[in-house]
Amino acid sequence: MNNSRRMRKEKKKSKKLKIILITILFIILFLSGFGLFYVYNTLGKVDKTPISQSNSDLGIGKDILDKTADKDNIINIALYGVDSRSEKDRGRSDSIIVLTVDKKHKKLKMTSIMRDSYVNIDGHGKDKINHAYAFGGPQLAIKTLNQNFGLNIKDFVTVDFGNMEDIIDAMGGIILKIRDDEVKYVNASVDEQSALRHVSPRHIAGSGTQQVDGMQALAYSRIRSTSGGDFERTDRQRIVLEALFNKIKNAGLTQYPSIVNKLSPYVTTSFSSTDMLKLGTDVFTSGMSTIEQERFPLDGYSKGGLINKIWYLQYDEAATKEQIYKYIFEDIKPTQKK
Repeated sequence: MNNSRRMRKEKKKSKKLKIILITILFIILFLSGFGLFYVYNTLGKVDKTPISQSNSDLGIGKDILDKTADKDNIINIALYGVDSRSEKDRGRSDSIIVLTVDKKHKKLKMTSIMRDSYVNIDGHGKDKINHAYAFGGPQLAIKTLNQNFGLNIKDFVTVDFGNMEDIIDAMGGIILKIRDDEVKYVNASVDEQSALRHVSPRHIAGSGTQQVDGMQALAYSRIRSTSGGDFERTDRQRIVLEALFNKIKNAGLTQYPSIVNKLSPYVTTSFSSTDMLKLGTDVFTSGMSTIEQERFPLDGYSKGGLINKIWYLQYDEAATKEQIYKYIFEDIKPTQKK
């Protein structure tokens, strides 16, 4: 592969990761304790896009309503990261995450749905789940999640592509523990991204616990060449998110408006400012401090392949639906097939 093709490929992967991180960071930001009076006007700058709250419009069936009737302490929110190329283009959802505010077990859960999952999209037949957002915006995207996975989502947060490095840098960087075998990959990624942006690279000097800036943190998140491969890359993304979560929690109150101002141009949500403040306050006062991550479909229950020359991820629909329900509503972690 020549240098220009590799750089384009790395830039595309970096963009997708930034979309995922900025989406999660925004939702964590308003859930992690800035349900505070004086940021109300700042929240008002976020683009509000109300959607129907009708169960039928959102694909919430009677079966899930009956099963979740006594689970008011568990709130599910759809997080979408999109790359809209123009005002007329909604964009496909490059990241799809169900954020669960689990007040019963005092934790936040982030359930990632594989973007190539082969699902039924109302009015469009079987297709990749990430196409639902492009076909019908957040309402159809939520309906698709609810119908295929037995969920009860009614609200969303969507983030368009933004510069995640700036946000991490605005927080003054984060603390990461870098292993010996990770140093060269972090610096190689920093070199590639610096070349794309025509700036001087800022390398990390060596392994150990240290302060890193935005570009270095994202480079760390993208490592997939160590022994753990994609599994360890998922761990690294979680580590970065937890570091951001802790940094936000520990930031002075006067910093919250500037952080929200940084994020607000990229964010659209169905939440009103009042809803955000109430939810943030509920989470903050409940003492939630744990963030968990899972990804579905599980490897042992899914297999990628070509259908009409297009690659899709097909999966065991009944098993996956049950696994997601147990994880989100009953706090039972899924297990892989042996």
